[in-house]
Amino acid sequence: MQDTAFFDALREGLWVAVTISAPMLCAALIVGVAVGLFQALTSVQEMTLTFVPKLAAILAVFWVSMSFMSASLAAYFTGRLVPMIAGS
Repeated sequence: MQDTAFFDALREGLWVAVTISAPMLCAALIVGVAVGLFQALTSVQEMTLTFVPKLAAILAVFWVSMSFMSASLAAYFTGRLVPMIAGS
């Protein structure tokens, strides 16, 4: 296998990882900013107030985007990695 093919597959795999993780990370960012703003405005400094809403938002986004994530991973593996492993 040539180095360029390996690095191209690695680059594409990293892009798939970024694409798959972006919805959950954006949801955590938005909820974190909203909870932080709420805590700053009300002077409530409770640690579970930051953790539980972020976890709930991440789980909700994960549940909604599960089909997109599995389809993206399956397409990457069957279209890119399996042919490289098989040698074609």
